[in-house]
Amino acid sequence: METTEGPLRTSMPPSPSPPTGGKATLVTVDIVVLVIYFLLVLAVGFWSMLRTKRSTVDGYFLAGKNMTWWPVGASLFASNIGSGHFIGMAGSGAAAGIGAIAYEWNGMLMVLLLGWVFLPIYLSSGVTTMPEYLRMRFGGRRTQLFLAVLYLFIYIFTKISVDMYAGALFIQLALQWNIYLAVVLLLSITALYTVTGGLAAVIYTDAAQTAIMLAGSLILMAFSFAEVGGWNALMEGYANAIPSVRVPNSTCGIPRDDAFHIFRDPVNSDLPWPGIIIGMSIPSMWYWCSDQVIVQRSLSAKTLTHAKGGSLLAAYLKIVPFFAVMLPGMISRILYTDDVACADPELCKQICGNPVGCSDTAYARLVMELLPAGLRGLMMAVMIAALMSSLTSIFNSSSTIFTMDLWKSFRASASEWELMLVGRVFVLVLVVVSVLWIPIVQASQGGQLFIYIQSISTYLQPPVSIVFLMGCFWKRTNEKGAFWGLTLGLLVGCIRMLLDFIYPAPLCYEVDDRPGVLKHVHYLYFSVLLSFITLVVVVVVSLATEEPRPEQISRLTWFTRFDPVEPKEQGTRTLEEIAIQTNETDAKGREPEDSNGKACHHRKDSSASMSSVRSQSRLISALYWLCGMERRKEGDTDPVTPPAPEQPTCSLEEKPRLRTIVNVNLIICLSVTAFIIGYWA
Repeated sequence: METTEGPLRTSMPPSPSPPTGGKATLVTVDIVVLVIYFLLVLAVGFWSMLRTKRSTVDGYFLAGKNMTWWPVGASLFASNIGSGHFIGMAGSGAAAGIGAIAYEWNGMLMVLLLGWVFLPIYLSSGVTTMPEYLRMRFGGRRTQLFLAVLYLFIYIFTKISVDMYAGALFIQLALQWNIYLAVVLLLSITALYTVTGGLAAVIYTDAAQTAIMLAGSLILMAFSFAEVGGWNALMEGYANAIPSVRVPNSTCGIPRDDAFHIFRDPVNSDLPWPGIIIGMSIPSMWYWCSDQVIVQRSLSAKTLTHAKGGSLLAAYLKIVPFFAVMLPGMISRILYTDDVACADPELCKQICGNPVGCSDTAYARLVMELLPAGLRGLMMAVMIAALMSSLTSIFNSSSTIFTMDLWKSFRASASEWELMLVGRVFVLVLVVVSVLWIPIVQASQGGQLFIYIQSISTYLQPPVSIVFLMGCFWKRTNEKGAFWGLTLGLLVGCIRMLLDFIYPAPLCYEVDDRPGVLKHVHYLYFSVLLSFITLVVVVVVSLATEEPRPEQISRLTWFTRFDPVEPKEQGTRTLEEIAIQTNETDAKGREPEDSNGKACHHRKDSSASMSSVRSQSRLISALYWLCGMERRKEGDTDPVTPPAPEQPTCSLEEKPRLRTIVNVNLIICLSVTAFIIGYWA
């Protein structure tokens, strides 16, 4: 889920209690569709496991750097569109019109910026994680560790929580299952192919999930427009979708006059247009250009051209949510005005258990009311696909950061075998954390907790964006400037976040008596201010301290990305070599013991327990095979040459014809983006 978005700001998060009128439940046909969906996902996951070498760091965490453009693009889209997107964006459309789609269309520009500007720098540096890039660029470990911990905090406390929250709504609404049972089942399937298959399994299943999400959401869009009576009926009906019961002498329940405009009043609106252009772009740049979840997919591409193609595909796909998610949310308000647009706190509490409003039930309402049996199951699969694709992305990227940045920092001599094991175990830890989130999700039902969890992202992202921006484009930036810019920026952001928590935004019928810094400084304007403060600190501290060393600049900035590569002697050790070395060590350790008088006694013991050892070794071999960590079979003549991966890691070469094709597509995509933003501005 794009953690800078505002859909969840316009109304309260979804309450996992079924809205009135949602009497339709899943029937046998729907359950059959769901079962087929799960089997398809598992089949794709295991198929991808067999295609990829998962026994090396690159193979497990970067899918062997062998992905083509279409799975990369589909995975970028699926990682971004979580179940919270469907709930939040449709709810935002129902509550306040199309304004929040600006986050999506801003993302179109940023994912292109990743492919053409940031990714060449990351590829030339040969990094696996974003904190690792900062360590290479600035030297020292404190910035790397600081950022690694911050990323894990953001992933666990914002991304996982919001997606679990939104997923809970649909699961309880449609299946009426016990929420613990449903989530544990989902996470078990998710963890199965994430732990065993690594990034390759995640990317290929994301591609399958993308196809399911697009098919399902477009079908629901067609049903929605057919029900409301077409485009003109939507334009006219939305302005008149006023609930019959509302608080007198207030704006509660009345649609906004600027509902069909993205650029809104710079002072009094919910999304001021200068804030959208600048304030939204900086956190969005963090998400699309330096967030591990997104960048890791692009780093797995076989060439820079394929990575650019993936960015283009993701950008084109991001046009779809406006038509397939946001407009149906607005239609839901027209069709079920008194429920979806309820404006009386007591009535809203009865309808969805949430006194602030029920707009976040808009999408779920359409699914359960409009779709026939079979298609309801498909839409349940869509929601579960959105939940699983974003969770698997978070699991895989979090385990990459934990293993490569934190574990390796404290265990510098860790073998590749150990890193593989730690990465897989950490995914299981995250699964447990996700299950532990459920009671918090249920306890905060009807409370303000999740709006503030979302705001964590808005207040923590700008300083990180500025540090990456300066590191990539200003050679004079050094470690002290980056560290203190990051520290002071995050401190200021946290102060604003605490103020937001202490003084919540008033409801539509309440007087705004918050402090001036909250009342008059919109969070998007605060994002600009926070970015400026961080920028000044980075520049001043960098200029006041020593220059970075040449090795901290070569191949690590935009201007030095083509510097010659310094040859590296060390190659990647294969698991076979580690296993052989271990066996040899064991043999040496046993020789003195075998030469003494107790040798016969030991042999007797070993022969007596031979059967248990065999059964144990079979189990261990099966586990190794499942995780792609098995030893090589005899006669396998496919030796691993350690230096081989070095070339594609650092190569920025592109075939002229393919480069021309992606560059022409870039111009087309930018033109389309400019047109749709201009048309709806």
